[in-house]
Amino acid sequence: MKRRFLALMVILLALLAGCTTPTSTEPRAGDSAIPASPRSTETDSSASSDDLTPLTIGLTYIPDIQFAPFYLADKRGYFTDEGLAVTLRHHGAGESLFGALAAGDEDVVNAGADEMLQARSQGIRVTTFAQMYQTYPAVLITPKASDISSLAELKGKRVGVPGPFGESWFALLAMIEEAGLTQDDLTIEFIGYTIQAALMTEKVDAVIGFSNSDVINFEAAGMEVKTFSIANNPLKSIALGALETTVDKQPDVLNKLNSALSKAMRDIMEDPASAVSDSVDYLPKVTGANKIMLAEQVLTATAKLYGDDPLALDPAAWPEMAEFLRSNGLLQGEVDATAAVRDVSDSAKKND
Repeated sequence: MKRRFLALMVILLALLAGCTTPTSTEPRAGDSAIPASPRSTETDSSASSDDLTPLTIGLTYIPDIQFAPFYLADKRGYFTDEGLAVTLRHHGAGESLFGALAAGDEDVVNAGADEMLQARSQGIRVTTFAQMYQTYPAVLITPKASDISSLAELKGKRVGVPGPFGESWFALLAMIEEAGLTQDDLTIEFIGYTIQAALMTEKVDAVIGFSNSDVINFEAAGMEVKTFSIANNPLKSIALGALETTVDKQPDVLNKLNSALSKAMRDIMEDPASAVSDSVDYLPKVTGANKIMLAEQVLTATAKLYGDDPLALDPAAWPEMAEFLRSNGLLQGEVDATAAVRDVSDSAKKND
């Protein structure tokens, strides 16, 4: 399998600079090596009060419309209604995905459930307690006129992916496996976050991107594309996680967080445009009619990933996900998949 070694070295250096292994993420699907923000930003989402429980949530990228459930729950008072004083903390450049959580600077992190399982194998006892995306957003994207009509037809093709990390990489490995291929059957190009340019200039035949953002960006740029998903996907995407000790001791608090976010997610599903209007105060770069319209398109597509039952968990899927990650060399040690996921609604009831 050919690779562009220079691009790989750049990615590896970036990962080392962030003091993290390849488990970094972007909000769209869990995939950035170094976020674009020059620093971490924090937004206090409610005034401190003795009768509110403080909770810091790590949003693993710069402000983005895909974090709208958090913005909306803050703006519309859903966190306060649940007795929570929430701080939304956006991650900054070079910051590892789970570093602040492990250090106790965050109580909850928003990241891929598959990445949480990977982090758990590295010694960070993060436990998934809510699933935000019920549909995996990473897809194969090709020009509409491409002769690729199935994943099996990737054989001999050039496929661009940011690097050997994150959910785009996990998705590509799952696609290769589902198609009955090996990595040597195609040319994998590590292209960083240039997938739009790489595909539009025919540097590659296909890219791994995200259905709720990249596909929309291609269309906005005037390029017609088609997408291919993983039919039997063992992976779970964007979720909420906390350290095991937090889940053990405060399931009621996490359950209240779920209630607030679930309400916000249902609001988004019912009226994405209104949700964008209430989120723009948190999005300094979303100004002007065109950017607001694009944000509405992205949020509408993102809402389709929530499913009919926002934040619902499927713990039975974790062993299969763990086996996939293990068989592809993505886990650094043994991990108990069943202990890596917890339904806090059940735990909270037991503690009542």
